[in-house]
Amino acid sequence: MAETVHSPIVAFALMLSLLALCPPFVILLWFTRMVLLFRPLASCGRMEFKGSSTYGQDPLPSLGRLSFATEHLRLLFSFFFLVKELKAQFLQRETDQFTRSDRWLYLSSGIFNPAIVYDHLGAIFSALIFGCFIFCVLLYVKVHVAPSSSDSGSCGNLIIDFYWGMELYPRIGKNFDIKVFTNCRFGMMSWAVLAVTYCIKQYEINGRVSDSMLVNTILMHVYVTKFFGWEAGYWNSMDIAHDRAGFYICWGCLVWVPSIYTSPGMYLVNHPVQLGTQLAIYILVAGILCIYINYDCDRQRQEFRRTNGKCSVWGKAPSKIVATYKTTASETKTSLLLTSGW
Repeated sequence: MAETVHSPIVAFALMLSLLALCPPFVILLWFTRMVLLFRPLASCGRMEFKGSSTYGQDPLPSLGRLSFATEHLRLLFSFFFLVKELKAQFLQRETDQFTRSDRWLYLSSGIFNPAIVYDHLGAIFSALIFGCFIFCVLLYVKVHVAPSSSDSGSCGNLIIDFYWGMELYPRIGKNFDIKVFTNCRFGMMSWAVLAVTYCIKQYEINGRVSDSMLVNTILMHVYVTKFFGWEAGYWNSMDIAHDRAGFYICWGCLVWVPSIYTSPGMYLVNHPVQLGTQLAIYILVAGILCIYINYDCDRQRQEFRRTNGKCSVWGKAPSKIVATYKTTASETKTSLLLTSGW
């Protein structure tokens, strides 16, 4: 087994727990925030079920139907096309009252209302969870059948290989980088898109968008914009340069980011909070400042690495640590660690 910080048993148990608990946690978060609204037992003594997204209808319309998988796949593709085309077609069937035979109607919806994404989040998250599990299994199979480079291999344990991944730079063909797609193209873009759909849904329900929702959405988009502006620097981060493509990073970016990272907006749709102009501005400015500090930390570190420590940090020469380490091939190497600046 590969060497880990914790004992092998603890590391193995943590991986199994994340594999087992993260998927149901995503559905539990959606269920508690959008379907199950409960009051304190001391005040009412019972749980109260309310459909928060589609009023007057079954809050779980998909469950129990034979078309469970088909509906989830359709909704997943609708989510993809929301980013690319914002177009969809919906297939309906009606029964002719004279012949009693079914006939199909194809209704073109044009540019559909993005709020539909919020209405079907449970189905979308379910499709992402199961679809991305299959995706991770295919990644595991790919490295055995057609590895993209020599920088791949197994630690000898199936669970660890599946969780951490086995390929550092998996590709399909010459140009399609799987980690770039999962981390950037899908994960970060879905974060931005879902934040906007929550704003639209809140406006649809309440006729206005609360200042808390605006602050939340603006901060999310400032962060995502910062990310894409700094994307070249991201290629040198741990996610790309060290973490291999497995459940940990791929499932996390394909499911965890769009479901958990966007959850404040998901909650605010049906729980609008008016902060007031002054508090909203304070929170917005503080959030933007934190995002800038995050960006400047990365910029300082990468500039320090790029110049081999021969740069200035806050107007003076940086302090550093020359760290020595050994590789798995028993080679001794050194690395510079920045100890000044942020």
